[in-house]
Amino acid sequence: MTDVPELVPARMVNEFVYCPRLFYLEWVQARFEDNADTVHGRYVHRNVDKGGGRMGESSEDDPVRDARSVLVSSERLGLIAKTDIVEGSDGKVVPVEVKRGRPPKHGPAWEPELQQLAAIGLILRENGYDCDHGQFYFASSRERTTVEFDDRLVDRTLDTVDRLREVAAADDPPPPLVDSPKCPRCSLVGICLPDETNFHTGRVEGTPRRLTPRDSAARPLYVGQQGARLGISQRRIEVKVNREVVSSERLIDVSQINLTGNVQVSTQLLHAAFRQDIPVCWFSYGGWFQGMAHGLPSKHVELRRRQVAVVAQAGLPLARQMIVGKIRNSRTLLMRNSREPVDSAVAQMKELAAKAAEADSVESLLGIEGAAARSYFGSFATMLKGDRLGTFDFDGRNRRPPRDPVNCLLSFLYALLVKDLAAVAFSVGFDPYLGVYHRPRFGRPALALDLAEEFRPIIAESVVVNAVNNGEVAENGFVVRAGGVALEQPARRAVIAAYERRLDHEITHPTYGYKITYRRVLEVQARMLAASMLGEIPEYVPFMTR
Repeated sequence: MTDVPELVPARMVNEFVYCPRLFYLEWVQARFEDNADTVHGRYVHRNVDKGGGRMGESSEDDPVRDARSVLVSSERLGLIAKTDIVEGSDGKVVPVEVKRGRPPKHGPAWEPELQQLAAIGLILRENGYDCDHGQFYFASSRERTTVEFDDRLVDRTLDTVDRLREVAAADDPPPPLVDSPKCPRCSLVGICLPDETNFHTGRVEGTPRRLTPRDSAARPLYVGQQGARLGISQRRIEVKVNREVVSSERLIDVSQINLTGNVQVSTQLLHAAFRQDIPVCWFSYGGWFQGMAHGLPSKHVELRRRQVAVVAQAGLPLARQMIVGKIRNSRTLLMRNSREPVDSAVAQMKELAAKAAEADSVESLLGIEGAAARSYFGSFATMLKGDRLGTFDFDGRNRRPPRDPVNCLLSFLYALLVKDLAAVAFSVGFDPYLGVYHRPRFGRPALALDLAEEFRPIIAESVVVNAVNNGEVAENGFVVRAGGVALEQPARRAVIAAYERRLDHEITHPTYGYKITYRRVLEVQARMLAASMLGEIPEYVPFMTR
């Protein structure tokens, strides 16, 4: 990679000094995630970002009058910056950077901020302004500190720009920092996954810290009332039936919008959802996942390029791991929940998992997976309570359409799971339709189906077992049409509620050892799959319950 832009933003000098990997992820791969610090930082900058004041030519006697949000650049230095404030006094100009916190006790600012300010000062000098020092304004303490642009600071800054360009020209990002105190406060920690990546590469010993951000308070919105219309008013999503508002949710409280059947959505709401990275998913009335609308795709082009290469040349090792994970998780679910002896099925699935790990082709892997599925679903009914059998009799897997209530529940929950993994894959930067195991045919989200394999037993099938055994789905919750079975609306709502509870269930991650919800696990696994495709970790490790 040699096409590094000619001008480096001064704020990227700050990011590079703080962490070269953060710089690479944010500038080269254009990946960004907000956290409380970044949101607060934008709030602190709200006034200076409006612009204003005067910034005249450097040849004028008094060129500056409290200029705000001024864009300046230098082609010779290869730097560009949008200054917060530029003040003038006695023919000199003074750049002032606004920071949200307090100054450190040891000096006027931390080293990343010092070099960012120095970069701005150098740009101003290159444009002919007399600039020998700058200042910081710290919003929390409401105090200013002054920084002299001496030779040592200037030399460090110019050296940083040179090293920054070398890193930006590389095909791969730098490795994560090791056990760094910087990582927990970094807004990209959930994307970088530093401790998890270092764990897989052997750069650290012991289990990783739990650095991934906590689950968002936002939750999926499901609308299945036929004829409903969704719009937005005063940043609230309103659901109307016959022009009457039947539901109203704050936009910030919604992570997905899921529409089943004949439900309409306004263009204004779609625009708002795209701005907030909220996917809108459509299901058929029967529960089939039909499509998804999202904003612009991730700018992480390198991941999609590597994905294409892996699918074409080296998808088998990843596919093997996914199917091993599926078989082992199916076996674990059966061992934990069966109400009858299933020793033969359990032994056969153990043997098939070992064979899957050694499969020499996708075709062979398909045969092994099929054999494991027959053994597993042949014993699936042993996990259902005897008094729930009858309506919930199960005699093997069938679909398109499902011909009994249990298969109807399985198909619907698989659709929900694939929907969530398609959204996760899209947000990570993948093409959800280009898989390593499932063939990318007939519009199937093949990669989402790949990722779903290891989670089918522990999320979807676990919900079916619990929903049936606990009586959450009534016997009259289904409708039969032309031999096919579909969920009635009340039963569908009950199943969705059970599925969302399962995603919120917190477990100990079997690889990393920290507490995490299944909802977050889906994202972590997708990001580790990306890391394996990018060559940052040696292999993909599926999520397998103990």
